[in-house]
Amino acid sequence: MMTLDEADRRILAHLQRRADEPLEELGRHVGLSRNAVWRRIKALEDRGILKGRVAVVDPSAVGLGLMVFIQVRAAHHSADWLNQFRRAVRAIPEILGVYRMTGDLDYLIRARVADMADYDRLYQRLIEKVEMGDVSASFVMEELKEGQALPL
Repeated sequence: MMTLDEADRRILAHLQRRADEPLEELGRHVGLSRNAVWRRIKALEDRGILKGRVAVVDPSAVGLGLMVFIQVRAAHHSADWLNQFRRAVRAIPEILGVYRMTGDLDYLIRARVADMADYDRLYQRLIEKVEMGDVSASFVMEELKEGQALPL
């Protein structure tokens, strides 16, 4: 774990809420000059703590209103299968996150699709690319909380 001082934490907390804010305004919020804020942001990027700044898009506004969690049991537990699976999930843009899990299932996939037919197309592409042991899906009916901001 990399150590952060209080100013770095304030900068990161603020950037997680509003990354497009001008440096002068950010400096006022965190109590530093524009140049000091710029140097700290550059250092946070160089250290790999700040990985990037992105715009948050409303999924429904762009036709991706259905979130699905796909539970996967591996067909094989081998390095070859895992490498094939990694390549497959990384090549499908609707897949937003993939997690290797403990417990009954091996992998949990989080994806955004337009509708059930779109999910079926994603599923077909996935099973064309890699053999699966077992696949099931759960569809989100209501998002109670969605975010990326870490509690700093």
